Amino acid sequence: MIVLVLTSVLIIVFIYWLLQELRRPPNYPPGPQWLPFIGNTPFVRKLARASGGQHLAFEALSKQYNSPVVGLKLGREYVVVAMQYPAVREVHSKEEFDGRPDNFFLRLRTMGTRLGVTCTDGPFWAEHRNFVVRHLRQAGYGRQPMQLQIQNELNELIGIIRDLDGEPVWPGSILPTSVINVLWTFTTGSRIARDDQRLARLLKLLQDRSKAFDMSGGVLSQLPWLRHIAPEWTGYNLLKRFNQELHEFFMIIVKKHHQEYHDDKCSDDLIFAFIKEMKDRKDDPSSTFTNIQLTMIILDIFIAGSQTTSITIDLAFMILTIKTNIQKKIHAEIDECLYQDEMPQQNDRTSLPYTEAFLLEVQRFFHIVPVSGPRRTLSDCTLGGYQIPKNTTILMGLRTVHMDPEHWGDPENFRPERFLSPDGKIVNTERLIPFGLGRRRCLGESLARACMFTFLVGILQKFRLRQPPNCSETPNLKLLPGITLSPKPYKVIFEPR
Repeated sequence: MIVLVLTSVLIIVFIYWLLQELRRPPNYPPGPQWLPFIGNTPFVRKLARASGGQHLAFEALSKQYNSPVVGLKLGREYVVVAMQYPAVREVHSKEEFDGRPDNFFLRLRTMGTRLGVTCTDGPFWAEHRNFVVRHLRQAGYGRQPMQLQIQNELNELIGIIRDLDGEPVWPGSILPTSVINVLWTFTTGSRIARDDQRLARLLKLLQDRSKAFDMSGGVLSQLPWLRHIAPEWTGYNLLKRFNQELHEFFMIIVKKHHQEYHDDKCSDDLIFAFIKEMKDRKDDPSSTFTNIQLTMIILDIFIAGSQTTSITIDLAFMILTIKTNIQKKIHAEIDECLYQDEMPQQNDRTSLPYTEAFLLEVQRFFHIVPVSGPRRTLSDCTLGGYQIPKNTTILMGLRTVHMDPEHWGDPENFRPERFLSPDGKIVNTERLIPFGLGRRRCLGESLARACMFTFLVGILQKFRLRQPPNCSETPNLKLLPGITLSPKPYKVIFEPR
């Protein structure tokens, strides 16, 4: 009798748990029914493989349920995907969506902590983001010192291209170091040597990491227990290797700054400024300015500065080798506005509107971050008329904004002229949001824009781009999926003009 009662109780408890697992919150956005414990994870992964990427899977679900807001459950986590401009803008503009998820993947990204700037929220995030922005500006970020640093890197890059002497090269193999060194100088006070093998290894790991995961963290975030069964397949071993090598790389820099620190150097770079803050607060037991937080901030800057900008420039070069008519127009505009030996700078954007429109179109057309986020709801709220529970993860489909035919007319066509008015002014940029909007707008935006413009103009000022004859590695407009989309390696010849 006792056994029967216990069995009945267990069955009732199991049925209740099962119903809770399957239950959709009231007025939750439409989406597929999920399974207990694993949610929609297997279904979404299968759909992503069939569609060509997670972002395309989300778009397919949006069409299937005729809704710009889709409700899912990935693993045990409620996940809502906002697509189309109104819903995406709503997420960017409301404070309820300013949080960051606290899950296994994001903690592993920051070496088991919830520190840094990118993956934190609340007062902690606000304090440290303001500190980083303030001291980067004091060191010259966003002003003339940054422009000079970009020009220095451009000069080195031009020298490297000249040394190729017409040999075909994949631009993606030479751009990342030039881009990251600009921000790295403001962060650490020195450049990273181009032949530093540790940097080459870290950039390779970062590329592998981008392809192994998606913006939701992939299976490692949704089913973290799988790391014990398949540590290589889930990407767990990759992240562990990445974290270990990054930590060793960064700690050498941090220790050197501690050894060389004195009060006169506190404004030289971000690390010295952070160390000064640590010393000023050494008697405050609640201080969050610690060595591990400093390391995580450096990690955030490294990840943010090492991929998206260089990929965008790489894609700009790729499309120019395909559309030579656009390349000729840019060459003509540069020749008309700049002397052959005149070093380009950010202020020249107004004088080179077609070139600026071209870069805007590269960002729109390729949308290399097709899904942005992740965000976390800080309270129960609404999105697109649906109820969103507190602590729900929010993703944003930026591709649906940048490829919306109702706004752009012919989004599948690469056409820089869409950003130019009849009198040659830049227009139509309000729905182009590669750097986000609102309080969490990318703090590296000014660096990215300046690098893209200066590097592109400086190289096209000196070189003509063309495809190598009979080359198997030709440009392909279909990008590789991942956290960021990236081109398949291709070869181009930089021909002196």
